[in-house]
Amino acid sequence: MKHLEVIVAGGGIGGLSLALSLHQAGIAVRVYEAVRDPAPLGVGINLQPTAVRELTELELGDVLAVTGIATQRLNLCNKFGQLIHAERRGLEAGYRWPQYSIHRGKLQRLLLQAVRERIGDQNVRTGLKLVRFEQDESRVKVRFADRQSGSDQVEEADILVGADGIHSGVRQQLFPGEGAPRFAGQVLWRAAVEADSFLDGKTMVIAGHFHQRVIIYPIARRRSGKVLINWICQKTVTKQAPPREDWNRRVAKEEVLSAFGGWKFPWLDLPALIDKSPDIYEFPLVDRDPVAAWSFGRVTLLGDAAHPMQPIGGQAGSQAILDSRVLTRALVETNDAVAALDRYDAERRPTMNDIILRNRNFGPEAAMQIAEERAPKGFVCIDDVISRQELDAIGGSFAKAAGLDVETVNHRPSYVSRREQLSEPTPFGTRPGPL
Repeated sequence: MKHLEVIVAGGGIGGLSLALSLHQAGIAVRVYEAVRDPAPLGVGINLQPTAVRELTELELGDVLAVTGIATQRLNLCNKFGQLIHAERRGLEAGYRWPQYSIHRGKLQRLLLQAVRERIGDQNVRTGLKLVRFEQDESRVKVRFADRQSGSDQVEEADILVGADGIHSGVRQQLFPGEGAPRFAGQVLWRAAVEADSFLDGKTMVIAGHFHQRVIIYPIARRRSGKVLINWICQKTVTKQAPPREDWNRRVAKEEVLSAFGGWKFPWLDLPALIDKSPDIYEFPLVDRDPVAAWSFGRVTLLGDAAHPMQPIGGQAGSQAILDSRVLTRALVETNDAVAALDRYDAERRPTMNDIILRNRNFGPEAAMQIAEERAPKGFVCIDDVISRQELDAIGGSFAKAAGLDVETVNHRPSYVSRREQLSEPTPFGTRPGPL
């Protein structure tokens, strides 16, 4: 589709990936971010091979390789650190692309740097919060508020994409009665801390059960020989969800140790790791119910604004990147903008709605809960507790449903073809007349 202009509300992983993807396909794009100087928390994220494939096609493969750690194995363990199930990951599992564990802040910075270099600083507007939008048959007008001066400015384009997270202003206008995110009755304490490597230095571990578990993996190597370890302690609570302004609040390490102080594993001293962590943040486990549509005329949703889900299976960031590529393909291959957004909606939403619900049931980590229920005091041999076929079926079912299986990732066609990737982008604001 020629001479198209797209406004992206939100400068997170999904919004920035979309900007890079649209630019690569020759589509004019401008990003608006509410935060004046984005500074993400120093915690980790896992990029699945399917997302790494897309970032590689966006010419970011080399920088990812030197920034993150190529995860080779996922261990699911019980609360005593005993191995329930191990899965090979990334290249070790037969994918053509790695799985990367990476510092979220570094990932966002490298995406932002690439966006600024490719679409120009003038097309990355920060400190502007979306207030409202309206649309007609040919254009969409978006009102932003400057958070520093308080003044408003109105921008217009052919399409508006709400990539503005779980508290999306775009989604709020589309679904005004939706209310607050759905609290799952659990809190997450999370931090990143420099420490000695554990196991082989390339393994991600999830240990525990549904009501209490820990997620641990390295996200960067240090010159000292140590690694930066990302850890998340998750626990069921009886209290209500904290108000939005208290999300990501700092908590004392004593609060975390009161729940996880006894979790010493043969391969890692978790209490010692918690004790040496300088900054620990609390975050509620939340998602939103699936919706019946993402696209409304010339407006659509992407990433957490479209499918906010519980962080099970390393999905949220990876799926936002896939959203950006599927949306780009729809815009390139469809002559009508509204029809393109409907096509994107029809292709992505059913799968994402399914994953939202699967994640509420513990997703591929359900094996840990089975082990807890059948062997709460631990086990001598996991085969006496849960069969190998049952373990493989749990993980394989989720991977297939999420489009993460090796066959799908390795052999599906590129979302944006090489011919489309070579298109020359039209500068934003220079579209010659109506579509």
